[in-house]
Amino acid sequence: MSASETDFDITVGDGAVSAAYARPARPSGTVVLAHGAGAGMEHPFLRGFTEGLNSLGFATLRFNFPYREAGRKFPDRPPAAVAAWRAATAAAAERAAEHGDPGLLWAAGKSFGGRMASMALAEGMAADGLVYLGYPLHPPGKPDKVRDGHLYGIRVPMLFLQGSRDTFATPALLEDVVARIGPSATLQWVEGGDHSFAVAGVKRSAAEVGASLAEPVAAFIRTCG
Repeated sequence: MSASETDFDITVGDGAVSAAYARPARPSGTVVLAHGAGAGMEHPFLRGFTEGLNSLGFATLRFNFPYREAGRKFPDRPPAAVAAWRAATAAAAERAAEHGDPGLLWAAGKSFGGRMASMALAEGMAADGLVYLGYPLHPPGKPDKVRDGHLYGIRVPMLFLQGSRDTFATPALLEDVVARIGPSATLQWVEGGDHSFAVAGVKRSAAEVGASLAEPVAAFIRTCG
């Protein structure tokens, strides 16, 4: 299914951030997607992923965090990032309602974007589920600094899609966290993938890598209804 993309702005506090919405005919639901700490919404990985979801029948909304919109390098503190997530999901819900689309709305994020989505849900943001594209469980080389405390209170389905060589999540630690969250959490490994899901010896563009993740994500969302 093809989907044309519409650019617009989302008001966040006293400012605004860029966003892009794409909707195929008769979508199965909407996935809101946030970027990681080092790249904005236009990164080829995110474009490939969203285009892949569009082709599989999902509407998508990508957005920038305020720091990226302002050209700053250091990521927003959680309150600002959570505010951006709330505004983005509200904008996605509004567009779905305008078209009479199904109410199914998922939040997804690459690394920092996914962690901020989980914090937003832990603080009461409404979404039907969460997808983490490389959850940053701890800083590289610092497995003692685990960022998991807020995850145990989230009740919606969660998919942790993680590269097996991701230095931001020691496999045994992530497996333990997912097990402790319980049946609402699912962990899927991308064998050989690093934090960007690149696999050594396999030449693919960032867009191709992102697109390759769309199918397992779409399949997971469909199994959750």
